Amino acid sequence: TAELFSEKLNELKRTCLISEDSGILYVDDGSSDGTWELIRGLTEKNQSFSGIRLSRNCGHQKALMAGMMEVRGSCDAAVTIDCDGQDDINALDSMIRAYLEGAEIVYGVRSSRDTDTFWKRSAAQGYYRLLSWLGGEVIYNHGDYRLVSARVLEELSRYTEVNLYLRGMFPLIGFKSTCVAYERQKRIKGESRYPVGRMLSLAMDGITSFSIRPVRIITGIGLFFALLSVLLLVYVLASFFSGHVVPGWSSSLCSISMIGGIQLISLGVIGEYIGKIYLETKRRPGYIVESRTDVPDGDVGGVKNEGVPSGNQK
Repeated sequence: TAELFSEKLNELKRTCLISEDSGILYVDDGSSDGTWELIRGLTEKNQSFSGIRLSRNCGHQKALMAGMMEVRGSCDAAVTIDCDGQDDINALDSMIRAYLEGAEIVYGVRSSRDTDTFWKRSAAQGYYRLLSWLGGEVIYNHGDYRLVSARVLEELSRYTEVNLYLRGMFPLIGFKSTCVAYERQKRIKGESRYPVGRMLSLAMDGITSFSIRPVRIITGIGLFFALLSVLLLVYVLASFFSGHVVPGWSSSLCSISMIGGIQLISLGVIGEYIGKIYLETKRRPGYIVESRTDVPDGDVGGVKNEGVPSGNQK
């Protein structure tokens, strides 16, 4: 993908959509293979490339934040894009033009999900609908391919929470925004290292970070069963005094199991929110920059409490 990015960068410079000193920043999210050596090699061959390496694997969202905070203050706009080649880099032309026309945030939106499996497509669409119903403001079929202005980056730096869900944070920032549709391609090389567990964790972060409706739903369920128990108590007392009490364990077992299951689910949801509060109160840095390509390894590191590859326009 480095060649594709380089060709696209030069094309954008030739068409004067970006300035001559624009460049590409790679973020190594604490990889255990030869990614960092590859990035250093690219930056030595091409001055338009630079890179940072995080001290450990912090996760996709924090790596994105690290890249954006690294270029904050040195660009007019930044674009975040994954390096797997699935996001269409040719959509950059339309995204930059939308920015030049006044948009502060330009969302890259998938025009279709034909490259996804049936289950992944159904799960993704269901998740967007669920999050919207729960009150979370997200852009449908938008991942993390977006252009943001320098002013948006400055406002984003004020968001210091640990549980990052960038897809929901940018709509909260506001400013003028628009969408650019593109066809998502198949991965150029390798396999995805974003397993189902991480996807579910990201989905849970999206729900619990931007909506308290699950807790209110639990409250509603609790009130419903409280009312139901009162009616059941009236029925039991009426049966007792009328002498029509029939002993049985089946109904008792079913009701106890159902209510017990609801209680455990409720405790789990509430515990998820309490866990988020616990992590936020620690105020730990979201990531640590171990190395930069413009300095020798180990000489300069950076610690930031704020968040992937970004192309910048001066």
